Amino acid sequence: MLVVGLTGSIGMGKSAAAAHFRARGVPVCDADAEVHRLYDGEAVPAIAAAFPAAVRGGKVDRAALAKEVAGSPKKLKQLEGIVHPMVVKAEIDFLREQEKQGAKLAVLEIPLLFETDTHSRVDVTVVVSAPEDVQRARVLDRPGMTKEKLEALLKRQLSDKEKRARADFVVDSGRSLADMGLQIDKILDSLRGRQGRVMERLRNL
Repeated sequence: MLVVGLTGSIGMGKSAAAAHFRARGVPVCDADAEVHRLYDGEAVPAIAAAFPAAVRGGKVDRAALAKEVAGSPKKLKQLEGIVHPMVVKAEIDFLREQEKQGAKLAVLEIPLLFETDTHSRVDVTVVVSAPEDVQRARVLDRPGMTKEKLEALLKRQLSDKEKRARADFVVDSGRSLADMGLQIDKILDSLRGRQGRVMERLRNL
């Protein structure tokens, strides 16, 4: 089975790209969705111990947690040390299950793929990209988003230019969903029958 890493900066269209992969029958594991699931269950005890004010009603209050770690690289690293291993385990479980079911290709949708060196755990990388003005318009249209918040988010991410330079494939989401879908279909055609090495390593763990 070939493991594809799907990434891109905020507002670039990762979710729309992931939806197209799913529409083509390709299983996708969404790292953000896994984090949300963990915040409602498995990660709660450890986060409650580290950040008591961020847990309410037996679940992690994401807004409260964001305030806890805001402006503190040390606290952010502490949080990542709790959550990242759990996400990695969920992704590995997902990949093993998909291979067991006979999938030839699976996608890990990971916003910080290159920033967290997760690209070493995939066979192929796909970056979703769009012009800067399109990206900013999309993000600033989100409820509660401000230019200051956007700048803070962008500082945590590699530049779009750097991501495109590192990618095996780049999908331009700046035109239309139909056009983006055609690009992804071409990528899928080029990957058909290709074998990866990630699953070989996982089988030996």
